[in-house]
Amino acid sequence: PDKMPVGMYEEDPQPFSLEIFKLQKGDTVYTFTDGYADQFGGPKGKKFKYKSLETILLTNNSKPLVQQKETLSQAFDNWKGDLEQIDDVLLIAIKV
Repeated sequence: PDKMPVGMYEEDPQPFSLEIFKLQKGDTVYTFTDGYADQFGGPKGKKFKYKSLETILLTNNSKPLVQQKETLSQAFDNWKGDLEQIDDVLLIAIKV
């Protein structure tokens, strides 16, 4: 991914990279905001991090999308616990 914001950009704007992927039937494409990874929670109040999100996605990617949504939502809520949600949380999955 390109490390730059989609919205306001204070430096000289750079074009986004163009990536082309050959998808096959059964592939799933995920795109998401940083809301999952940046959420504080767990027993020590730390960030969820991208590795945790990646683990959930890889563990559940063969399941139906509705079930993946439930698993992600439950994992996020369990991690967050009673802490306030600090950012937008968006994940879009497209199954080919």
